[in-house]
Parts: sequence; C-alpha cells; structure tokens
Amino acid sequence: MNIGIGLTDSVVIVSYMLLVLAIGLWIGRGKQSSADYFLGNRSMPSAALLLSIVATETSTVTFLSIPGITAAAGGNLTFLQITIGYIVGRLFVVFVLLPLYFQGKPFTAYEVLETRFGRLSRRMVSTLFLVTRNAGDSLRLFLTALALQIVLGLDLTMSVIAIGSVTILYTFIGGAKSVIWNDCIQFIIYMLGAAIAAVIITDAVPGGLGDIIALAEAGDKFRFLDFNPSLVHPTMTFWAGLAGGAFLTAATHGTDQLMVQRYLSAKSQRGAAIALGLSGFIVLLQFAVFLLIGIGLAALFQTTGVTGGEQAMKSDQLFAYFIVNYMPVGLLGLTLAAVFAAAMSTLSSSLNASAAVFMNDLYKRSRQREPGSEMRANRTATIFFGIVQTGLAILFGMLESSESIVANVLKVAGFAIGPVLGMYFLAVFTTRVQQAHALAGFVTGVVVLSLVAFGSNVFWAWYALIGSLVTLAAGQLACVLDTRSLPMSETSGSPDKNSAT
Repeated sequence: MNIGIGLTDSVVIVSYMLLVLAIGLWIGRGKQSSADYFLGNRSMPSAALLLSIVATETSTVTFLSIPGITAAAGGNLTFLQITIGYIVGRLFVVFVLLPLYFQGKPFTAYEVLETRFGRLSRRMVSTLFLVTRNAGDSLRLFLTALALQIVLGLDLTMSVIAIGSVTILYTFIGGAKSVIWNDCIQFIIYMLGAAIAAVIITDAVPGGLGDIIALAEAGDKFRFLDFNPSLVHPTMTFWAGLAGGAFLTAATHGTDQLMVQRYLSAKSQRGAAIALGLSGFIVLLQFAVFLLIGIGLAALFQTTGVTGGEQAMKSDQLFAYFIVNYMPVGLLGLTLAAVFAAAMSTLSSSLNASAAVFMNDLYKRSRQREPGSEMRANRTATIFFGIVQTGLAILFGMLESSESIVANVLKVAGFAIGPVLGMYFLAVFTTRVQQAHALAGFVTGVVVLSLVAFGSNVFWAWYALIGSLVTLAAGQLACVLDTRSLPMSETSGSPDKNSAT
C-alpha cells in the first residue's frame, strides 16, 4: 500500500503537532526547578493524572492492533478478561505500594529500595529500568513509524524523526507538566478518533448495527469468559487475566518509574490513589471500545468483501486499512493524529521518566554540580534519551526487523518488571532479607523467566507472576541459607551496613 494524504488531512495533522508544541512552550515558560520539571511541582490534579496514566499505557500498537483480535477469524472478547486483573493489581498498588512513595519526598520509585536494602539495589534497578525502558520504547517508536509507512507510504526514517523530534521538543521544554497535560489531550484525540471510526463502520455495514450483532453472535464473538486453567493456552483466559494481569499491573504501575512518577506528581496520596484506582475501569472501557470496533470491522469485510481486506486481516493491519480507505477527508487526518497521539503520550512519558531516574538515581550520586546547572542537566538528559530512542528506532528500520523479531525483543525488554516487583515484595513482606539476598533473588528471577519465555509455551500474561514469585522465593531462600543473616532490627536504619558502595 503506497498512498498519500490530501492537503486537508495534512493540515489537521500539522495543526495537532503545533498544538502539542504550543502547550509545551506555554507550560515551560519561566523558571523551573527539578520538582517542577520531573514532578509538576507535586501539584497535579487527580483528573489530569487519571487520563495521563491511561494515555501513557496506550501505545499506537494498542490502538491499531487490539481491534484485530476480535476481527480475526475465531476472535472474541476474551482478551478483555485481562482488565479484571488490571483493576485488582491497581488496588494492590494503592493499598500496599503507594504509601511507600509518600514517605518523604522521593523523586523516583527506586529510592525505596535504597532505604530498605542499600544503594547498590537502587542503582542496579535504575540502570535496568533505563536499558529496558529505552529499548522497549524505541521499538514502539519504530512500530508506530512502520504503521505510518504501511498506511501512508511515508519514508520510515522520516516518520521516526518527525514523531521523535516533536516529542523531544515538548518534553524538553515543559517537563512533566507538559507531558501530563498533553497526555490528557492525546487521550481525548485518540478516543475521539476511535468513536468516529465506530460510527463510520456501523454506517458502512449494509444492515447497520443489526447485521453487526447478528454476525457477531453467529461467530461467537461476544464470548467474554474462558475458564481454561492451562498456562500454555494461546489466548487469554480468566485465570491468566486475573492472576497474570494483576501481577503485571502491580509491576508496571507499582514499580515502574513511568507510572510512579505520576503518583509523585499528585497533590496528595489520596489524589494519586483516586487517579490510579479509577484508571483500571477507564482502561476496561477503552479496550472494550477497541474490541467492539474489531467486531464491526469483521462484519464490514464479511458483508462488503472489499479487496485487500482479507490480507489486511491476516497481517493484523485491518484497522489501519480501514482508516486509510474509509475515513473521509478531514476525519482521516484526525484519526491519523490519534495514531500520533497514542505514540507520543508513551514516548514523552518515557523521556521524562528516564531523565528523572538518571539524574536522581545515578548522576546526582556521583558528582557535585554547580548552582544553576541543575535544569540544564535535566534537559540535556531528556534530549539524550530522546536521541537514543530515535536512533535505535531508525536502526531497527535499517535492519528491516520483522514484527516477530520485534515481538521477541519487546519480550526481553519486559523481563525486568516481574523480578523488580519481586524485589519490592522482599522489601515490604520480609524483615531478615538483606541486599545480597534480594539481588540473588532478582538474578534468579530474571534467569528463570528467560528460560520460561524462550524455552516453553507459557502464555505471556503469566510472566510477571512467575518472575516476581521466583524472585521472592529465591531471595528468602538465600537469606535462610546465609547463616550470617541478622535480624532486621539490627540492620534497619543503618544504610551503611546494607550498602555495597
């Protein structure tokens, strides 16, 4: 597919980009401190944080590919079961992990680990976050540019540079406030694009909503629950969604700086808890919309037999195919702006979070800075990680990475979240475990999870649960086997004993 877009749609997309930059410029005016730049001066309202949390975890790949789940032959609503676990996992974070982040005024999630175990734990997990986060998000940037190349015929490298440059600029200028407020706009844009697409799909099916429902019922596409207990079942089950989804969310929303940074930006712990708790229900509704769009797309291509639709469905590009071929002038530009919005909400959060972790967990620990240089260093770190992600995305394009290769690399990038959650379990639920035991458990968790991911057919939704529980068990076992272990009462409050540096 190799097409171009008209002047009207181009104007819509460019106008959206300029709006994003204008917001960044306006929010970034005047002097800023590190608290302003990384945490919005800890003054962000709950409603803004709520939309920012949802927008950040919604990438372009999510926007374009989830409809393909229900559109494909045999597809149904069972993927929605994972949102049950999402809600449970968020409640765990609200009641167990969130209070840790409001003890004092930390800048990053990983300061908690230094308090409990020692500086080496904080540095190791922070470094791992920077590597996996930037690797994973450079791949998301690549996949976004790849989608635009497929549907618009744009040059892949230029697509990467365009998205990356705009995101770097408004993140560089406005910091966390710009990221969060732009997330709110981007959430509205991509959900508006999805709603418009749903209306057009319904209108395009000859029999309208009635035919869509009839065809969906005939194909069992409204099936929601699957209680298959197998760990290797190739699609989402209730147990994988509940248990796997809960542990996955506890890890991504409870220990990942990308999300924790939003809680730390709230006016209070209560405000952060409200935003996080409600976000699970918003994600449920959002996924339901995307999956129902897929059901509509299946009905559309079944009833019209449009040339190219069958191939698009096979390659999981059906929604992109629909956008390009069915959206009217103007609305096409708006929907493509929604694709950009989904990408930039994740990438901007990644840049700001990466800069915060580097500056507060690594850079500040190793050198003294002259007064007045702090903001310059913060912004330099933002640009650096933006260049890293853009450069890696271009590299993936040059290597002509296939989607299967990309999926495996994303799998590797996600290995850390389960074992990191296990580290937090050791910090919260144990008293005798010390830094050496926790690190031994963490390494064991990563190794075991690697073997599971590449040596078995275990469904991906179970990875976070396996990684965290193995880390917890291995850390406790290391403590039991270490006869030199001392009760926590003798070591707590004495960072020098726990610190390896």
